[in-house]
Amino acid sequence: MLAAAPVTVVETRDDPADAVLFPEEEAVVANAVAKRRHEFTTVRHCARAALRRIGVPPAPILPGQRGAPRWPSGVVGSMTHCAGYRAAVVARAGEVISLGVDAEPGEPLRDPDVLKLIADETERAALAALGARYPGTPWDRLLFSAKESVYKTWFPLTGRWLGFEDARLELDPAGTFTARLLVAGPVVEGAELTVFSGRWTVRDGIAATAIVLPVGVRQASAAR
Repeated sequence: MLAAAPVTVVETRDDPADAVLFPEEEAVVANAVAKRRHEFTTVRHCARAALRRIGVPPAPILPGQRGAPRWPSGVVGSMTHCAGYRAAVVARAGEVISLGVDAEPGEPLRDPDVLKLIADETERAALAALGARYPGTPWDRLLFSAKESVYKTWFPLTGRWLGFEDARLELDPAGTFTARLLVAGPVVEGAELTVFSGRWTVRDGIAATAIVLPVGVRQASAAR
């Protein structure tokens, strides 16, 4: 995963037998199919392991508005899962303002028409250029994942929906990306935040992206 201190990451490639749910969580997936139950359970197993590492006791992590996880007081976090991978990332709210992570299969999107739904003409042209130079990287999948990470970072700050068309992504071959908001951004540390910056990787069959907004992000941006 792409996050470092003060962020704590726990990830797994399987569904541990000792992964269990709190009764409140069990009620959420009582009628879910096995795949959904495994994902839901294991990613919370990862989350509780991460919380322990920062000194927070295990607690239920229930879906809130639009399914966003409701973290314990004083904690920010993000969870992700896909076939063969689950991960949770947490940090103290005094050190990180918001964060978002996403993982996807490390392969191109299966349906080419999906790209038209998630990327505008500018983004599609940039992906085509990247694909010509670096044909072994699933750029369209990374763009999708990065936009998911943008949304996961955005939502705790705003409580509002953000569509694929509301942020324009630029992927850098060096392993970073920027997302320029095309709508009014959240006010962070007294100023509107209009750009999110993150990192990406493709490793062991998984494409992953992450955004971390540390406390002081406005001052750090101004210093650059």
